[in-house]
Amino acid sequence: MSTTASSLQKPRMSFWQIWNMSFGFFGIQFGFALQNGNASRILTSFGADVEHLSWFWLAAPLTGMIIQPIIGYYSDHTWTSLGRRRPYFLAGAILASSALLFMPNAAILASILPPLYVGAGILMIMDASFNVAMEPFRALVADLLPSDQRTLGFSIQTFLIGLGAVVGSWLPYIFANFFGIQNPNLAAGEIPIEVKLSFYVGAFVFLVAILWTVITTKEFPPDEYNKADYEKNPSKKGLSQIISDFRGMPKTMKQLGLVQFFSWFALFSMWVFTSRAVATHVYGLSPDDITSKTYQDAGNWVGIIFGVYNGISAIYALFLPAIALKLGRKLTHAISLAAGGFGLISIYFIHDPMLLLFSMIGVGMAWASILAMPYAILAGAIPSHKMGIYMGVFNFFITLPQIVNGIVGGPIVKHFYNSNAIYSLVMAGVFLLIAAFCVRFVEDKDDIVKT
Repeated sequence: MSTTASSLQKPRMSFWQIWNMSFGFFGIQFGFALQNGNASRILTSFGADVEHLSWFWLAAPLTGMIIQPIIGYYSDHTWTSLGRRRPYFLAGAILASSALLFMPNAAILASILPPLYVGAGILMIMDASFNVAMEPFRALVADLLPSDQRTLGFSIQTFLIGLGAVVGSWLPYIFANFFGIQNPNLAAGEIPIEVKLSFYVGAFVFLVAILWTVITTKEFPPDEYNKADYEKNPSKKGLSQIISDFRGMPKTMKQLGLVQFFSWFALFSMWVFTSRAVATHVYGLSPDDITSKTYQDAGNWVGIIFGVYNGISAIYALFLPAIALKLGRKLTHAISLAAGGFGLISIYFIHDPMLLLFSMIGVGMAWASILAMPYAILAGAIPSHKMGIYMGVFNFFITLPQIVNGIVGGPIVKHFYNSNAIYSLVMAGVFLLIAAFCVRFVEDKDDIVKT
């Protein structure tokens, strides 16, 4: 039987060591927040129809599905002067920062290709770079922390994710409303100046945050990190090993896969369709009214509410270890997902933009738990010498539902919901409730519940 991560005798780490180890995620989520809150808005400005938005967003999960297992495998088998995971953080940060600089400026290549296709291509490159930087972070927490600190580690990571996302989501609104940096009226295909500036700041923050983790965190060399386990479990090479490990994934991973499917299907709908749903259902605008100041205000407000749910997730993440210790990781995750489901469904009944802030409380609870609990549960079921590859393979259960949604989500909105994006958010809420129910079937052997 392979030695698992939970059986390793790893030294306990201080709060600030865990903080430094996870700080790069502040920059990663800063970039993700800008993408999630503004990519649909940018693509719409370039001419994308609402029913086609999910197709353009397919670039993100497709690249993640391919890249994360590969990065996980090679980070398991890499050792350099920077360690095993840190070289991938750094390479991903450089590429992602470049993509963030270029995304809102896709129109400069209009003489070669339509801006819409350039923007979609940059979206793919940007998400691929995010994945290169992000995947090893999950493995790093499991690499360095003992079992009883894993929930704390992933919770601190989630707090920093929430903090980065708050700032990234709010930045366009701050530039427009506090500094007065805003285009009153936009020409067709023009990107608001506050969005451009936000992407520039995001590129800088992304790179600096990753550098902080690279500089302050030390990894265990292979001869110190469970060398005997590697010797007892010789690996195949490359693609054959990835395929073999995918077929032999632990039972807990398969059970979590169902929960992840419904969770990430819902999240994808929220990211793709919230801007359009808020503009048309809450603000009452025409779907064709995409150049008015009110439409831009609605887009900026979506950034605010996205920042709120990320802020809630950052705060809630600090309480997750204590809640999980009292209720167990499974029940904690189920309750959190249900709160998110009810939050998304409530948007249908709202016509005052301020009330959307209350809907985001539940969404924030769900987001915090999605970013922490599945990984805390999973890490105890993975052999330590395959932590990187299995964290990468687990990404299949994140990308697959997004791909499915990307293919069918747009046609569903067009043909079943008559292009009313609000119904996609209601469907997302129902899917989170289904995910909460599925948690009960997950096996979590090393969970510790304090009665």
